[in-house]
Amino acid sequence: MTHPLKTVLVTGATAGFGHAIALRLVKDGFRVIATGRRLERLDALAKEAGENLLPFQLDMTDLDAVKALPGSLPQGWQQVDVLINNAGLALGLEKAWETKPADWEQMIATNVTGLVEITRALLPGMVERNAGHVISLGSTAGIYPYPGANVYGATKAFVDQFMRNLRSDLLGKQVRATNIAPGLCGGSEFSQVRLGDDAKAAAFYDKTKPLLPEDIAETVAWVLKLPPHVNINQIEMMPTCQASAGLAVDRSMA
Repeated sequence: MTHPLKTVLVTGATAGFGHAIALRLVKDGFRVIATGRRLERLDALAKEAGENLLPFQLDMTDLDAVKALPGSLPQGWQQVDVLINNAGLALGLEKAWETKPADWEQMIATNVTGLVEITRALLPGMVERNAGHVISLGSTAGIYPYPGANVYGATKAFVDQFMRNLRSDLLGKQVRATNIAPGLCGGSEFSQVRLGDDAKAAAFYDKTKPLLPEDIAETVAWVLKLPPHVNINQIEMMPTCQASAGLAVDRSMA
């Protein structure tokens, strides 16, 4: 399959969504730069995917490395046509006054600062070539609040507005911008990282049929297959076992 956009950079490709997206896009005929902190996982992914996948160690909170990324890539891989901002995390489900400030800071550093810095690093090349696509993985948590989402939800709301405003800036350019906002998702490390306990993470998905990383990869692949004149601004997706909650009412104060 031939694509007008040939080289894709996927952040957070060591597990979950990023891993599935990288494999799917290689299968679809793209060359993929897979980034993440855990080099051994990236090397294993490269063995699975073949020569069209380049493992590249990158910590999204290392801003010097993120800013230097375009010139740090090997020859032949420096023109990035598609950026997929997948790296992100949630930490804890405590109420705002009970959380660890360090957890808030880490979520902001990864989900917001890292995302905007890598976008800023790669976007000028796309604009200069007048071709490209930035896809960010937001979340329904950025749309619908729930207890314990506090800063995580706020970071994903930032992603939503950043991508909408980025699209406004890109008006007149053949560079697309898309936010994909999934709801309940399983099959990744998301809940293990968030809850810090494998048993609690498994219980979180009990009696549900959540979205899977392959569903997110399928959605990304579809967006990229659309003609260059079509921009998908936002996709909000949930498993059929989930819906946005109704307004909460506390009746204990009556």
